[in-house]
Amino acid sequence: MEIRKRKIAGGSGASVNGEDDRDSSSDSYKSGRIRSPKRIFFFCLAFRVVNALLIQTYFNPDEHWQSLEVAHRTVFGYGYLTWEWKKGIRSYLHPMVFAFLYKFLQVTGLDTPYIMSKAPRLMQSIFSALGDLYLYKLSDALYGENVAAWSLFCQLANWFMFFCLNRTFSNCLETVLTIMGLYHWPCIRDSSKDYPANRKWGLVIAALACAIRPTSAIIWLYVGTLELFLTPNKVKFIILEVIPIGSLVLGFTCLLDRLMYGAWVIVPLNFLKFNFFSSGGDYYGTHPWHWYFTQGFLVMLFTFTPFSISGIIKSRNQKLSALILWVLAIYSILGHKEFRFVLPVLPIALIFSGYAFAQMEASSSSPITKKKQVPRKNHTIKWSSKLRLSVFFLLATNIPMALYMSLFHQRGTEDAMNYLSEEAYKGRVKSILFLMPCHSTPYYSTLHRNIPMQFLDCTPSEEKGKLDESDRFLMNPLEFASELGRNWLEPPSHIVLFASEETKLGDFMIRHSFKEVKRFFHAHFKVDRDLQSSVVVYAAI
Repeated sequence: MEIRKRKIAGGSGASVNGEDDRDSSSDSYKSGRIRSPKRIFFFCLAFRVVNALLIQTYFNPDEHWQSLEVAHRTVFGYGYLTWEWKKGIRSYLHPMVFAFLYKFLQVTGLDTPYIMSKAPRLMQSIFSALGDLYLYKLSDALYGENVAAWSLFCQLANWFMFFCLNRTFSNCLETVLTIMGLYHWPCIRDSSKDYPANRKWGLVIAALACAIRPTSAIIWLYVGTLELFLTPNKVKFIILEVIPIGSLVLGFTCLLDRLMYGAWVIVPLNFLKFNFFSSGGDYYGTHPWHWYFTQGFLVMLFTFTPFSISGIIKSRNQKLSALILWVLAIYSILGHKEFRFVLPVLPIALIFSGYAFAQMEASSSSPITKKKQVPRKNHTIKWSSKLRLSVFFLLATNIPMALYMSLFHQRGTEDAMNYLSEEAYKGRVKSILFLMPCHSTPYYSTLHRNIPMQFLDCTPSEEKGKLDESDRFLMNPLEFASELGRNWLEPPSHIVLFASEETKLGDFMIRHSFKEVKRFFHAHFKVDRDLQSSVVVYAAI
């Protein structure tokens, strides 16, 4: 496969195989048609739609509680707002994306239990496909068509991208916007006739990413500083572009939050105060400073790690490799760490994997001289055994991991809520009590019925050392449930709990006339503190 010769941003200025294939020929014309942006987008969209439908598992509460739950409350008038929304550290910009979807379903009468559970991830699959397309375009602009094809392969084959990118986290939309934004920045890649860079669009996208998730500023601070250093007209960049565009986007999001909160709220400031200046995120657990380098990011890259490292070394693209290092280093300062926080730089690491594969392919094929171009239809590239083995190794390790994590691990809480949603739709559920760690399941956005529900609260306390309801329950389930039962004016019609607590509450269930009606598999191995093997639904007799 021929590769266009382009200057590598921050690199050596050579293409992978050192050849120039910009000469006009019917073969390159056909190649351009086959790999048109429209075709690539629809291919990626088809892949991501299937991807979205295959995701049956629960990953992190924020997927439901910080986006869909808020959107559901906005459109349908009921839904739970967690303490973050009461303290004003979240912007309504991201939930409003799904609020438009819910409004459409409400108006068309399509808000059935099944569609309500599937539609948000299907909508996210459109954004994911855009991210895939722009990863291809960015790789093509940097290194050429062959690297772009391999980079797209790496993106689609990576287990964590399959598992996470189609979920409704703000991090997922931030990741898509990051790839789209990087494509438009002149400091990241050279502009060309085929791939013109547009800094203003890059600024708009960067501002939107920061509005959706303020920590995205970590990425754009690096990119903006690099652009400021390299641009010849620094005053124009700051005065005529950064300040006006940043002010417009910030003003829009502040007006939106003013409308939704009912008061002026500067979300980025509140977010920074809680997460950076007061280390509020540490309430939900901490990790050692090196966790992203020794565990977190390596788990996300998984078996792509050696190929990404090889691509970083061989491409000599110091700008993008330094961006990955910068993001991992800054997030390492924070005590509370999660995989999804560094998701926006995972596609960049996969571009380097694509570069490594393109080099392997180029080294295994016969060089093509300019004087004697060989038409693609008569020139078959023979993969080396090393390349074939590498591709097989990646697919054999990532596909089982992606399918297991998407189809099996922690699926019980999703299955239980989908079951209860169907039962509530038929009028068989009057109220629900969740005797499990807080936010273990989706909530009203999946149930989609305005009935009383109660879960164990875990709002951070200002009193140091004070246990929340969730911790008190886990310390002594029977005592906590008994105290709760004594205060019931009317018992719930259904109780949901993990099998790990079920044995401790057997007498309580018998005493209050509850019987098991459904049991759902949840996990094969330990999650958090215990092996939560099943989710059990009890109903009042």
